[in-house]
Formats: sequence, structure tokens, C-alpha cells
Amino acid sequence: MLIARNREKPLATDTVTCHYHGKLIDGTVFDSSVQRGTPASFPLNRVIKRWTEALPLMPTGSKWGLFIPPHLGYGDRQVSAAIDPNSILIFEVELIHIN
Repeated sequence: MLIARNREKPLATDTVTCHYHGKLIDGTVFDSSVQRGTPASFPLNRVIKRWTEALPLMPTGSKWGLFIPPHLGYGDRQVSAAIDPNSILIFEVELIHIN
């Protein structure tokens, strides 16, 4: 017999702790808490739009892949040397817990 578990999902106003691996469409890694070995904590209302939309749908403990077109990422802004304006981003995100 399988027992369904209710797993908590964050609100867009919550702070969460995640492991993530971010890369560009060509495979270039631009940021990775996984590689640093330390998960990151941040308020969901202070990240790019796709994260604010997607993470409230994720149950705690889940791991999702996010394909992020420019208008849901950084748009036409140059945010770092690695991320050009209008870049497509790909993230693997694991929602560890809601703070």
C-alpha cells in the first residue's frame, strides 16, 4: 500500500533553501551551489521571475529542471561577465526546505 504524503510548497513571499546548478544554453556553467557544496537561501520574491513562478509549485524535497527564456530571466540586462543580455538559462533546482 502506498501512503500519500502532503509535502509543503513555498509561497512566493517565503525564503527558501535550495541547491541549484545554472548554465547557459551552450552548457557553460555560470553559478552552482552544488559545485560550492553549500545550498543557498533567498526570498522567492527577490529572484528572477521564472523562479518566483516555479518554486511555489515545487514540493519540498523535489528537484526540477527549469528552462528560462530571457523575458523570465534577466531580460536585456548584462548581469555578469558570463550572462549576456537576452540569455536563455537552464537551472536544475532542488528545493531543500522553506525557512
